[in-house]
Amino acid sequence: MTPTLKGVAYVSVWVLLWGTASSLADFVLLERGAYDAGTVAQAITFGSYGIAAVVLAVRLSGRFLTPPD
Repeated sequence: MTPTLKGVAYVSVWVLLWGTASSLADFVLLERGAYDAGTVAQAITFGSYGIAAVVLAVRLSGRFLTPPD
């Protein structure tokens, strides 16, 4: 796999993980009445999960994106 394709795949997986995790958390919070749809709290939920995903992706990138020796 070319380095460019590997990088695109890596970012795509993280976007899917972020979207899935934040949507599940959002669903639970909406069902429990913690906030309403379309509020700032909902944006904070998605944003905070996005920040966490970026931090984890950057920290783990060396394990997945370094070329083989």
